[in-house]
Amino acid sequence: MANRSIVRGVGHYLPERVVENAEFETTLDTSDEWIRSRSGIERRHFAATGEKTSDLALAAARAALEDAGLDASGIDAIVLATTTPDQTFPSTATAVQAGLGMTHGFAFDVQAVCAGFVYALSTANAMILSGQAHRVLVIGAETFSRILDWTDRGTCVLFGDGAGALVLEAGSGAGTADDQGILSVDLHSDGRHRDILYVDGGVSNGTTGHVRMQGREVFRHAVEKLSATAHAALDKLGLTGADVDWLVPHQANLRIIKATAQKLDLPMERVVVTVQDHGNTSAASIPLALSVGKARGQIKPGDLLVTEAIGGGLAWGSVVLRW
Repeated sequence: MANRSIVRGVGHYLPERVVENAEFETTLDTSDEWIRSRSGIERRHFAATGEKTSDLALAAARAALEDAGLDASGIDAIVLATTTPDQTFPSTATAVQAGLGMTHGFAFDVQAVCAGFVYALSTANAMILSGQAHRVLVIGAETFSRILDWTDRGTCVLFGDGAGALVLEAGSGAGTADDQGILSVDLHSDGRHRDILYVDGGVSNGTTGHVRMQGREVFRHAVEKLSATAHAALDKLGLTGADVDWLVPHQANLRIIKATAQKLDLPMERVVVTVQDHGNTSAASIPLALSVGKARGQIKPGDLLVTEAIGGGLAWGSVVLRW
């Protein structure tokens, strides 16, 4: 059994089509300035016709495996976080498994909306620590453009499509906060608030449905709960914001990111921000930000990272890890 889950590789994929804010001005009562001022978003990527969540996930998985110097034969399991699966069943993870030519091991999806990647990372970590798997491919992938109401300016301008992936590998450590790998996890949900962010479709009414959101309520919960979960995960290690090299938050809204960083006493120079280019990619946003942060030269070996996210459910949580 391992006593740490260490990040071996990271990768991401963004669809080719880039949609600037100005595109929405022709169909909605909105503007580039309005969208930027309220969200920090400038552009996002949308999947092409026929391009599925599994296609995005597979591309990100291949990039992460290449970064790790591995192929699919070295992976024991795939945990894929998504709210926009290819089908009701089977899991999108099994489509990725097939796409990688992986006929061993196991694959499954995790659904916690925007908090999905934090939940998936926690699940993969638990499997590694228990000895159930040695290496796990953890993916966040979304095609949120398929569930947007293009007449609702409060939601359709906020989301984008994309995928990110990590390879987690069993490793050893001294059991201290100086170890490499995942150091602590903090997860929560509260179903009493499930009606402030949801999709109005599903098996119960036989439609795909669209995203519905009470923006002000979500904002209020987000700032309070994200800072609390990040503090809780750090407290478990006897650490504070001063020990953090990089906050890698869920990329939903720049104002939420700034408010959370402030509550952690972190300057924005120590926050990985990609929301301006990707919009809110839900479960894909944290692995996308990790991959882009590494590619930019921001995230380096030995850095202490805090990732945190909140999504429909409400579901929220954080992971502290050393790169």
